Amino acid sequence: MSTNPEDTGFRYDAELAEKIETSWQRTWEQAGTYHAPNPTGDLSQDLAASAAESSYGPPDNLGERESLYIMDMFPYPSGAGLHVGHPLGYLGTDVFGRYQRMRGRNVMHALSYDAFGLPADLYAVQTGQHPRITTDANITNMTAQLRRLGLAHDARRSFATTDDDFVKWTQWIFLQIFNSWYDPDAQAPGEDTAGAARPISTLIEQFASGQRPTPDGRDWAQLSTAEQEDVLQGYRLAYVSESPVNWAPGLGTVLANEEVTAEGLSERGNFPVYTRTLRQWNMRITAYADRLIDDLDGLDWPSAIRAMQVNWIGRSKGALLRLPLMPTAATAADADSTTEESIEVFTTRPDTLFGATYLVLSPEHPAVADLTADAWPDGTPERWRGGADTPTEAIAAYQRAAAAKTDADRQQSREKTGIFTGSSALNPATGEQIPIFVADYVLMGYGTGAIMAVPAEDARDWEFAKEFGLPYVRTVQPPEDHDEDSPYTGEGVMINSANESIDVNGLPIAEAKAAVTAWLAGLGLAEETTQYRLRDWLFSRQRYWGEPFPIVYDEHGTPIALPDEQLPVQLPEVDDFAPRTYAPDDADSQPEPALSRNRDWVEVELDLGDGPRTYYRETNTMPNWAGSSWYQLRYADPHNSDAVVDPVNEEYWLGPRASKPRGGADLYVGGQEHAVLHLLYARFWHKVLFDLGYISSSEPFHRLVNQGYIQAYAYTDARGVYVPAADVEERTDEAGETTFWYAGEQVNREYGKIGKSLKNSVMPDEMYDAYGADTFRVYEMSMGPIEQDRPWETRAVVGAQRFLQRVWRLFVDEATGESVVAAGTADPETLKVAHQVIAGVRDDMDHLRFNTAISKLIVLTNHLTKQGGATVDVLEPLAIMLSPFAPHLAEELWQRLGHESSITYVDFPEADPAYLVADTVTAVVQIKGKVRARLDVAPDITADDLEALALASPNVQRTLDGAGVRKVIVKAPKLVNIVPDA
Repeated sequence: MSTNPEDTGFRYDAELAEKIETSWQRTWEQAGTYHAPNPTGDLSQDLAASAAESSYGPPDNLGERESLYIMDMFPYPSGAGLHVGHPLGYLGTDVFGRYQRMRGRNVMHALSYDAFGLPADLYAVQTGQHPRITTDANITNMTAQLRRLGLAHDARRSFATTDDDFVKWTQWIFLQIFNSWYDPDAQAPGEDTAGAARPISTLIEQFASGQRPTPDGRDWAQLSTAEQEDVLQGYRLAYVSESPVNWAPGLGTVLANEEVTAEGLSERGNFPVYTRTLRQWNMRITAYADRLIDDLDGLDWPSAIRAMQVNWIGRSKGALLRLPLMPTAATAADADSTTEESIEVFTTRPDTLFGATYLVLSPEHPAVADLTADAWPDGTPERWRGGADTPTEAIAAYQRAAAAKTDADRQQSREKTGIFTGSSALNPATGEQIPIFVADYVLMGYGTGAIMAVPAEDARDWEFAKEFGLPYVRTVQPPEDHDEDSPYTGEGVMINSANESIDVNGLPIAEAKAAVTAWLAGLGLAEETTQYRLRDWLFSRQRYWGEPFPIVYDEHGTPIALPDEQLPVQLPEVDDFAPRTYAPDDADSQPEPALSRNRDWVEVELDLGDGPRTYYRETNTMPNWAGSSWYQLRYADPHNSDAVVDPVNEEYWLGPRASKPRGGADLYVGGQEHAVLHLLYARFWHKVLFDLGYISSSEPFHRLVNQGYIQAYAYTDARGVYVPAADVEERTDEAGETTFWYAGEQVNREYGKIGKSLKNSVMPDEMYDAYGADTFRVYEMSMGPIEQDRPWETRAVVGAQRFLQRVWRLFVDEATGESVVAAGTADPETLKVAHQVIAGVRDDMDHLRFNTAISKLIVLTNHLTKQGGATVDVLEPLAIMLSPFAPHLAEELWQRLGHESSITYVDFPEADPAYLVADTVTAVVQIKGKVRARLDVAPDITADDLEALALASPNVQRTLDGAGVRKVIVKAPKLVNIVPDA
């Protein structure tokens, strides 16, 4: 594969690099160099169609080696293509994978495309062009850009989530989730704790046998099919519900909680998000909340990402309190009597019950209507009424206003608003009646959607109480210097917390919690419980470009799963991709999916076992998270048409090992922006499939590394608008001050993440043309630790090129193209440098310290260059160690050394320990704790010899100045501490 350019000589420049790189890329593809064999199936080594006759193909025994599965987070095929920030993670995994092949592993590494989603859908709305056309063109462009990098991917395993066979299995997995329930008494294979998904048929058996009663007590057989399904919907892991959802009119779709920012905006596009009650598909991810937290302990993930998942799930231990409702004048003559009904509130601080002076319900709470009185009770303050004549009018208006706010606005606003319902509850600790309000600072998304308000111990309750003239009672003793006109949320002992039945005054908070909970439990008013911030995953989108649900509805609206043989359900053609109610400024608009317009597709006649009938397809589509929730399995068996993954192949690549007890990919690299959404969703899908026995691994990704961002200078004009960085001119005036100009106007310079939004993108194609792919690879890997952000500086890329040019000249005469590699053995000094570099590079590669590995290779190269040349026994290890970073150049040099097979699977060099021993070490000699001498001594010097040398040192003799020595402490070979006589 050696290149012999006629017009540029043999200087390693961009032109020669391109010829070398494209030539070797063709060779690798033709030979299947990076094909990783499966144990079974069409990609097994026996059946694989790799060019076995090629010496550049994989070794014959590759399938017998230990597996190593490396993954990158899915790229989305953007129309803008790649900028230089995108390949950072891909290069890191490629370097590590190449190194591990040389360490004797069967490395599976591939890259595919997460091709459904909003960008292509929105582009289709704007242009009328079908999203598939846009997506396929973007994939073609990005594939070419990535191919030019020389990534060692097994191309046979590549796919897009939009491929029909991938969609089929996405829909199939959805049906497994739909046809499952979470049995708290079941146990997943190999798990110690109870709780696992089981087929819905096992739940039906419990209902049918009477083991589990139906909600209304009737026999299961007495329920109609629709009634049975209504019961099952309360258990299925995928279910339809009519509940509050996040509605983003600007996107024309609803969003999962994880897709809404803390500011109440859509994660994509920053559109306002409102709360609407709609009928949507959900995933019961909350059933797995404990396992999603507890199983993090078996994963090698960054602590920050683990913390983000734990915080998002938000497990809180507390108590569920039932506060009795007081009858209104309309329901009872005796206002002192109580009803049998109650309001449930969750609290982590049951100890503060004595300080609860009112209750608050979320505007969406289902009990609001029942608790809204017909008329204001006598003496109701005007500020509690909201200016309305009746509670019904006031609360209806308040609910409308709350629906127009984002959750973030509701929670972050310092101005507290609310309406009195006209009803009251009983505080069982104090015996006081306390008013019940509706207020939008309480959300349905946490706890029960109702709180007991304790103004003295909660800042938001305090603000509300101050606004509405409500009392406060302190239940925790604040410190003496505490501001009396503010709540106290710290630690302390209980005060004002006693009645005839219980007295917790003087107790610390933890003991008071337990005592109050136990007391209420004895009255039937409380029980210990655990609540979660995590909500069920909203799984419907009203967009066109997504996977159709494999669900139809009968005339009763009952959801019915389609049989496997009818998969995949494909997207229909529509004449308009936009939601009908695409109204960015209309919070009251309702979504209407584009799929609903193709009535021939929506209304379908099927025979599902009871003769041909008319059914109605689901017109929502799945979110783009669906495909990325299971793609780790498809890489392992990408062409399997009979199963989502063959169990043998899954166990080989993802199965549990001593090094990864819960299994999963060995290394997963991607951005930390997916810390919650993608990672949480993928773990949930994976665990369901594990529980059902389809896979052996209970986690999808064992080791996670978040690569940093590449940053670059960006420029804004006087309006604060970003201008194209590439067109900015740098000027230096006579005083030496540098300014920046665009289109004749001075602009401001700042630093930020490289990308389209800041208009500071640098395309890798530019780097290929100017320097070659290997130079680009070396530069990106040398910029800093992979986990850290790093600055891009195009002018610095030439440093990586000069390094590779020095390497090239150690092998090749630039004038003739002939080899300059010397025969024989390197001198001892060179061997010492070489083996120290080998040892350092191996350690760096093991720990993903690619930047320091490159710096060590530069040290070796510079040493050999100063020597005026090198022998083959040193240059062969140099080429091998360089190969993960600059694979094309290394492959070329390897061939020029006379080898007729690929460098890819050559054993990585091992350092000879004899060359790692230092010739001398520096021993420090101290007298009274101060350094008085430094001695260069042999590493194996004895304590006695080192003591003698230290005492004979002229500096030591001068410092002692004739004084005797009381004690000498020797720690050979590095320290001597002398204690003189007083």
